[in-house]
Amino acid sequence: MTGEYDDIINLPHHVSKTRQPMSMLERAAQFSPFQALTGYGAAIKETARLTDEKAELGEDDLSALNVKLRILTDHLEESPEVSFVCFRPDERKVGGSYVSVTGKVRRIDEIAGQIILVSGEKIPIHSVCDMQSEWFSYA
Repeated sequence: MTGEYDDIINLPHHVSKTRQPMSMLERAAQFSPFQALTGYGAAIKETARLTDEKAELGEDDLSALNVKLRILTDHLEESPEVSFVCFRPDERKVGGSYVSVTGKVRRIDEIAGQIILVSGEKIPIHSVCDMQSEWFSYA
């Protein structure tokens, strides 16, 4: 061999007299990846998170929801229990998700466009996609 490092290639490995040798785990940690850009991982996860698109209801579906709202309005004094399927817009991305909310209806605020439950939760009427209750089977 006539290389430029021939003079040092076969020398014994240096062992320090003043420091303890590193464990294999400590040596490996030196070469582990680090997060050079703070928040980049969170941004990637946020981009990968899926949202649903709000489906537009047809005339028949809207008519059925209006009938159910009238039934609820007529029976508010009994605090009917209803399961709502609502579309909740996402706070960070375009789209949102469909959620199910069940509770007893206290009142319907037509001016604000909200259904107010006994628990205090407010459901925007325009976000309701479906309603289920035993009260609707009597109509």
